Amino acid sequence: MSGNASFNMTDTALVSIAHVDAPEVVTSAQFDEMLAETYERVGGQPGLLESLAGIRERRWWPEGYRYTDAAAAAGAKAIEASGVRVDEIGLLIDTSVCRDRLEPSSAVTVHHALDLPSWSLNFDLSNACLGFINALQVAGNMIESGQINYALIVDGEGSRELQETTLARLAGPDATMADLFAEFASLTLGSGGAAAVVGRHSDNPGSHKVVGGISRADTSYHNLCVGSLDQMRTDTKALLDAGLQVSKLGWGDAEERGWMEIDRYILHQISQVHTSMLVERLGIDIAKVPLTFPFLGNVGPASIPITLSREADSLNLGDKVLLLGIGSGINAMGIELTW
Repeated sequence: MSGNASFNMTDTALVSIAHVDAPEVVTSAQFDEMLAETYERVGGQPGLLESLAGIRERRWWPEGYRYTDAAAAAGAKAIEASGVRVDEIGLLIDTSVCRDRLEPSSAVTVHHALDLPSWSLNFDLSNACLGFINALQVAGNMIESGQINYALIVDGEGSRELQETTLARLAGPDATMADLFAEFASLTLGSGGAAAVVGRHSDNPGSHKVVGGISRADTSYHNLCVGSLDQMRTDTKALLDAGLQVSKLGWGDAEERGWMEIDRYILHQISQVHTSMLVERLGIDIAKVPLTFPFLGNVGPASIPITLSREADSLNLGDKVLLLGIGSGINAMGIELTW
């Protein structure tokens, strides 16, 4: 039974979608150079980030640039593109995994930076790499219940601090092969920002209708990927297998929803291995799956909206677009749009 894990929207739409790129390009070859002595000492194999994960490079923000700066920059672009007045935005949700601090929320800083009105509700929504599309459902529900007219969803992620700390630890004399495997996923991450303005489809000609979606969870896998502010340890193989299993569970409703006939699949960008196995497991046409992980890495919950923003100009009126993501924990979710 699908229960409340299957939902439909009647009058919710993406009014605009925007992204911002971090300016500093850092290659996987540079990471290999930093870890050369460790590879030699423990018998490791350089080049796995590029040959196995398919990630040639990722981006970093300059030192001192905050995650909330990225979220606010993307938010400003999305507002400008939407044509919506700032005082019409009744909700701000910040879905970033990366945080400048524990308290207060990231949303309050973005709210202030964008000069949103006092009546604009604001809060953080965190759910690993699914936060952004979770927020799309929450915002849609508030719009359709009449509580708000417009919502702004933002996300700002950065991998510089975590990767610098991880590389220093793995380059140390005590690092083992087990450490390399456990922290491999940390080196696949990237940096970027994304934002969307959400409103009523009927009020915004040219907006992109949110049709509905499904979600599934298997939280018995909650210990496979555990991250703190300075370290993330992942059982990569087990996490991949579990993510594919939960995704397949949710895909049971795909045929009924017409998801086998989608024009563009916007997947959460993790790695080449993950993408290849997911499209094979779900029977998706790889030609309809745009890739950003080779040059951006895994930008967490910003990954789906960044990829969608990059694809927006190539989508045609009426195209069916499916946003598909997996978040460690494990949760899987898909949301359908009509462009």
